[in-house]
Amino acid sequence: MTGDSLSTRKSVADILAADAEGGEDARLPRALSAFDLVALGVGATIGAGIFVLTGTAAANYAGPGLTLSFVLGGIASGFVALCYAELAAMVPAPGSTYTYATATLGEACAWIIGWDLVLEYAMSAATVAVGWSGYVRSLLGQVGLHLPPALTAAPFTALSGGATAWFDLPAAAIIGVLTLLLVRGNRASTRVNAVMVAIKVAIIVSFVCIGAVHVDPRLWSPLVPENTGAFGDFGWSGVLRGAGVVFFAFIGFETISTAAGEARNPQRDAPIGLLGSLGVSTVLYVAVAAVLTGLVPYRALDVPDPIARAVEVIGLGAFSVAIKIGAILGLTTAALAALYGQARIFYAMARDGLLPPAFARLHPRFRTPAISQVTIGAVTALVAGLVPIDLLGELVSIGTLFAFMVICTAVLVLRRIDPARPRPFRVPGMPVVPVLGILSCLGLMLGLPGDTWLRLALWLAVGLAIYFGYGRRAARLRRMGAPGLDEAPAR
Repeated sequence: MTGDSLSTRKSVADILAADAEGGEDARLPRALSAFDLVALGVGATIGAGIFVLTGTAAANYAGPGLTLSFVLGGIASGFVALCYAELAAMVPAPGSTYTYATATLGEACAWIIGWDLVLEYAMSAATVAVGWSGYVRSLLGQVGLHLPPALTAAPFTALSGGATAWFDLPAAAIIGVLTLLLVRGNRASTRVNAVMVAIKVAIIVSFVCIGAVHVDPRLWSPLVPENTGAFGDFGWSGVLRGAGVVFFAFIGFETISTAAGEARNPQRDAPIGLLGSLGVSTVLYVAVAAVLTGLVPYRALDVPDPIARAVEVIGLGAFSVAIKIGAILGLTTAALAALYGQARIFYAMARDGLLPPAFARLHPRFRTPAISQVTIGAVTALVAGLVPIDLLGELVSIGTLFAFMVICTAVLVLRRIDPARPRPFRVPGMPVVPVLGILSCLGLMLGLPGDTWLRLALWLAVGLAIYFGYGRRAARLRRMGAPGLDEAPAR
């Protein structure tokens, strides 16, 4: 370790040694292949962004220029993915961005990043669950089944007849089911994930191919609608704001970095998983955005299930059932991966003493961080049931962009302070690529509304209060070997 108190920094060697401490029985099992990682990345990435937020961003910000918004998001993500690939291959340990921050920026910054990642993972799972709820209600409605309206939306959501909703029960329920699946281990969850990913990708490709035949090019004109006079309200600023909002769609590929510590050959498989899943997802996003805005006037896309609406508009009502099934599967895998990633981050933070040691306990049979997983699942289910999707989506986007900037910075710092460390994958074009990643993420953050920045500031302020009230002292005692603060054993 180097430094003390707020500046305490763990070297890469320290991190790898801590992960190996206690042997195979004391750490997460290495059972994931390169295919598992690509499936995990695609499953995590293709979810609410493509099935839900595409309509919102087109209708309110970018119009047909949504295609350009996805291109901007893909470029920014590409810079970040290259940085993630170098770090994940070099430091194959649980914790993702939090772990990399401990090696570069010190304990206090690492805590802030870990707290920020709650916005990226847990809140992402909640957002996806709300979208899942919308598609399930729509599908059930087609077969004549209707859930009580008061239990299908966030509190105070207006319902027909002047009533308001109480709680989004389907959103909370899917989080509960996925949490139980993840507690049982990554073998079971990755198999389920791979099957669902294959089905949803096939359905998305079918939508693009069928929809392309019915596209009306007149709906793409003008590609960038005239700005109304307010920043972000169409025009090129709307394309930028749309990119910031749909950047949520790219969240997920970096979940692979949280799984690097469970990969069989992380030095080879982690870069393949990161870059492969991002490439597949970006191509699908751009294609879907182009077809969607060529089928339906963009003003009519502000609905919970825009792709299903597009299929119904062109008279393929039967295919809309398949689209909704694909959306449900896509949202399910995205929520699954987000919950998985959050538990691994809490696991890493608990091993460092920043969270209670119970979060680092492994289940005696399944060897998963069960207490961490169940706690995250319970809190996320509550948020999914109580908070509307638009608020959640913007919070996730800004939290993730902030974390991505840290990743690009970490690559620059580690190249300087530990240049001799073996790097199985190296970011090309140093230092240009990480700098472009930082600037791209900052630009997308600046395109988000001011109140989203305020919520991020408040969230980080709460995190700092927790750190100074508990985490700082507990981590110091953990480093000193105080009784009861060592990593909790598996039991």
